[in-house]
Amino acid sequence: MDVAALKRTWAAAGALGDQVPLYFYSHLFLSHPELRELFPISMAAQRDRLVGALGRIVSSVDELDHEIGFIEQLGRDHRRFAVVAQHYDAVGASLLATLERFLGPEWTPQLAADWAQAYGIIARTMVIAAEESEETSPAWWDAEVISKERRTLDLAVLQVLPDPPLDYLPGQSLAVEIPQRQRQWRYLSPANAPRPDNTIELHAQIVPGGQVSGALVRAVKPGDTVKVGAPIGEQLVLPDTEPRDLVMIAGGTGLAPMLSLVDGLWQRRREQGGGPSVQLFHGARYPWNLYEHNRLTALAEHPWFDYTPVVSDDPTYHGHRGMVGEVAADPRWVGRLAMVCGSPPMVGSTAAALRSAGFDESDIRYEQFGAVDETSHSPHPQIQEHQ
Repeated sequence: MDVAALKRTWAAAGALGDQVPLYFYSHLFLSHPELRELFPISMAAQRDRLVGALGRIVSSVDELDHEIGFIEQLGRDHRRFAVVAQHYDAVGASLLATLERFLGPEWTPQLAADWAQAYGIIARTMVIAAEESEETSPAWWDAEVISKERRTLDLAVLQVLPDPPLDYLPGQSLAVEIPQRQRQWRYLSPANAPRPDNTIELHAQIVPGGQVSGALVRAVKPGDTVKVGAPIGEQLVLPDTEPRDLVMIAGGTGLAPMLSLVDGLWQRRREQGGGPSVQLFHGARYPWNLYEHNRLTALAEHPWFDYTPVVSDDPTYHGHRGMVGEVAADPRWVGRLAMVCGSPPMVGSTAAALRSAGFDESDIRYEQFGAVDETSHSPHPQIQEHQ
């Protein structure tokens, strides 16, 4: 299999813009009209999400050994769409038909065979993981909204109770569907480690033009039932034996998985008597958007935890000002494990700043759900809706 050719031809197809996903969806729905109901009523926000994710994953089949856990997790997560094995055949056929249509003479029998082989490997991995998970967990969990607090002008904190209880690790994310926006799933990160009462805290912030974020903040109310998908994500999960000190850098509601990690570390300290130190930076545009300021300030009374708020857009603010990643990228923290979560530009600029400060690439961790999430191209799952 010529993986270099897969990557090259996918880059060529991706450079053609919207016409590629338009052809893909047209081919898929004409060939298999029964699949249309699996997608949102409005496809305006869908664009190239599914086909783009497929192309990136399949053309990187040579990285399967490193990503197999995540791809298996993705297969389990896709059960929430009622996806079954036959659907993978339909999607794969439309993907190959799309590539044939746009690659022209470059679509040789050998290239077609390589794409088919690579897609088969990825699809098989996802299907097997999904089938195995059917024996131990539901396709999704129904979760009652227990409470909702409008924390800022555009941000709400929700407490939900899944039934049956949902197991996850601090730092993972969950796909959420609300009754006001059916079939439009968005990834959210729990802001707490698993609790004895099984409740989960979710943070939602309005994104301009977002179809789901506004409804989450404004319309969802206590008593509503939301759907929650299987936990997903590996990069922000700490092993039980992580000995290294940490620097956590969050923008906006990217704070949620960091709070979950801190909660888990705090539990570990109470049980084991020790653990890594944490330096947490939270960035917001204005001081009133530092929505967990009091909580984090109180936590900073403990010697193992330090909190630095950063404000970017208020020149009257007396604390640290600027972009949170640039403030956090201090050579003093080199050698720590850096955990980053926020909007796509924030994650990209923070990673660059950390590298410039001397951090090794392997010490900078963030999720890249944009490569697999058919509802969002964000490296962070917190309600990133780019219409």
